[in-house]
Amino acid sequence: MELIAASRIGKARDRVTAATPYSRALTRAVSAVATHSNVSHSLVTERTDTKRVAVLVVTSDRGMAGAYSASAIREAERLIGRLTEQGLEPIVYAVGRRAISYYTFRGRELVQQWAGNSDAPSVETAADIAETLLAAFEAPVDEGGVAELHVVYTHFRNMVSQAPRVIRLLPLEIVEGVEARDENEIPPLYEFEPSPEAVLDALLPMYVRSRIYTCLLQAAASELAARQRAMHTATENAEDLVRMYTRLANQARQAEITQEISEIVSGADALAS
Repeated sequence: MELIAASRIGKARDRVTAATPYSRALTRAVSAVATHSNVSHSLVTERTDTKRVAVLVVTSDRGMAGAYSASAIREAERLIGRLTEQGLEPIVYAVGRRAISYYTFRGRELVQQWAGNSDAPSVETAADIAETLLAAFEAPVDEGGVAELHVVYTHFRNMVSQAPRVIRLLPLEIVEGVEARDENEIPPLYEFEPSPEAVLDALLPMYVRSRIYTCLLQAAASELAARQRAMHTATENAEDLVRMYTRLANQARQAEITQEISEIVSGADALAS
């Protein structure tokens, strides 16, 4: 398992790196539209007609990854506790069999769940998750509409450090791509074709899909790194156990041989006397 995880972690890191330029460019495009137009959109507007809040929890499909899934679930539980204290009603969406098993075992309802490829997420899975969450955010109150969407996933820092992270995905908070400008500097003039409304309608769903796909890729790289580290530790522990029990077996065998030799010598002495 350690070698398998080590062979896959390189591909997972490459996928994270390859997806970063597209995500950054898309964020800048959305920031430009949101900053230089006066158009309002449902995905960037706070909803006040409902207190229901969606929480997407991203974990692994398999174990043997140390505290990877447990840390993400623990962070999600803290988030749910904070939202409940604020008078909101959290509802849970789960990615990965570990989260599904956790909430199912405790009898807590899951609105929807996805499993099967946590260590190699696909664009299709991210698109399905994004469409489901967008539909929930834009749905009326009587059809299960939500006011906010939070995503809990594990951010990949490096091979030895992965940390659970919480982001608010909806309503959108565009914080990247807006550069600080001097007060006397004239801002650039943007023209949107066919219209700012149409541009937002096209860009915002793409932005949500990109963010979710990036979270899944980060979680996959974190899962493989955690599994490699956990299996390396398990291999070292197993080797320590093998050495310890081999030594104990040799000691027991030596004691048995010594006892048999003593009995033979004692019997020979008795016959000689």
